[in-house]
Amino acid sequence: MFQGYTQGAIDFLWGLKLNNERAWFQEHKEEFTALVDRPTRELAGQLLDEMTDLYPRLGLELKVSRIYRDARRLFGRGPYKDHLWFSLRRPGEHDGQIPCFWFEIAADRYGYGMGCWEMPPVTMAKLRARIDRDPKPVEKLARAVEKRGEFVMEGQEYKRPKGDPGPLLYPWYNRKGIGFSCERNCEGGFFTPELAGQVLEGWKSLVPQYKFLCSLPGDPEPVNM
Repeated sequence: MFQGYTQGAIDFLWGLKLNNERAWFQEHKEEFTALVDRPTRELAGQLLDEMTDLYPRLGLELKVSRIYRDARRLFGRGPYKDHLWFSLRRPGEHDGQIPCFWFEIAADRYGYGMGCWEMPPVTMAKLRARIDRDPKPVEKLARAVEKRGEFVMEGQEYKRPKGDPGPLLYPWYNRKGIGFSCERNCEGGFFTPELAGQVLEGWKSLVPQYKFLCSLPGDPEPVNM
């Protein structure tokens, strides 16, 4: 059962950020395991169980990131990530191209949300086609996010807008991917078991948006993309 992070987790992540090298990490590896990796996996497992109990038909699977960067893609950076994340998603599909619920911890913040940032262009075209046919269902989803006020919409925008369905749906219509994120400082509830409940409630509020994004690939391919 997740009991909250400790200040030691933040201290470790700051230390790694400032000393991203193998010798330092090896010296502090036990701290990483006890203070960062273990509680993150406890939080992830608890949230997976709770989401599965609430929404068994979503078929969610847990993926926890590794602290080690891909040695082929360091590009001058240190060998370790200075953050840790996990996600809940459908199994057996390409990361980034399907929606997922996610949580991330870093030295100066933590965040959580839901989204799909690398949607295939045809999927975004299907989203635009739905808005063109009947904007009301998407308007309902957009208003729900705005009313809650917890999440910020993210996703790379097209350099040339695809159209203008009005101010409410413009951000949905003109992105290459769609995500909703909430970032907070590592304070207060972050250090308590209540963090799990905070993330769970946020994810629950995004389930309608998640189901909507998951349904898009089943639409017929639009004539004009």
